[in-house]
Amino acid sequence: MEPVRHFLIAVQFFTRIPITGRLADWVGFSPARLRASAAHFPGVGWVVGGLVALVFWGLMQALVAQPAAPWVAAVLSTAFGVWLTGAFHEDGLADTADALGGHVSRERALEIMKDSRIGTYGAIALVLAVLTKVLLLGLLVQAWGATQVAWALLAAHVTSRFMPLLVIATLEHVGDTPTSKSKPLADRIDASGLAVALLWWLAAVLLAGSTAPDLQWLPAVLGAALGLAWVWRLLQRRLGGFTGDGLGATQQASELGFYLGLALAA
Repeated sequence: MEPVRHFLIAVQFFTRIPITGRLADWVGFSPARLRASAAHFPGVGWVVGGLVALVFWGLMQALVAQPAAPWVAAVLSTAFGVWLTGAFHEDGLADTADALGGHVSRERALEIMKDSRIGTYGAIALVLAVLTKVLLLGLLVQAWGATQVAWALLAAHVTSRFMPLLVIATLEHVGDTPTSKSKPLADRIDASGLAVALLWWLAAVLLAGSTAPDLQWLPAVLGAALGLAWVWRLLQRRLGGFTGDGLGATQQASELGFYLGLALAA
């Protein structure tokens, strides 16, 4: 039952879904369990992506059939996803942009990442990321239809939550241990954890691919991988490793890359 506990800890950590009462007592807590739960990060993508996809698809069925309907569904489903995760990954993107957007030293960049205030680079990154996501989803509906895009949403959320684990596996954690947002959850992951995460991801891609075979899934995954590579290179060059904020930025870049890959192949 340990994998179930690890999964529920990941859900509790990465979403607003409450794990309380007797269930929380059964799940328990320890730094080791919290760290092991990182393997279920893509599993959280199943939960978040599935709910966001349902909201998106439901809105597309309920809204009047007008050209603006896809944009409304995209905005509201995106807002729901941000609420469901507590803007966890968007916060990481903003902090990373503030820290690495300018030409500051490594030490200063790490200090900026710990600052809860948002700066110019962070604000611009958030606006551009959300705007691009909404526009791409609306474009994809016009190209493929609402049902196909709903499956793409599920696959994108799972894929983009698998990519940060590759950062953890290949870079050193460089955050301040007592205060870092990625401690003790995501300072490292072993081969067995990566295997579990890979299974979560493969299941999502195979399900979405078999249900919506007309979508160009390979360009989508390649787009997500390019998002991963861009943030990975930035973290490695500027910090010599990763922080929790960098993992959030990786998730956001990979999700956008996924949608962009689909759009370019449409």
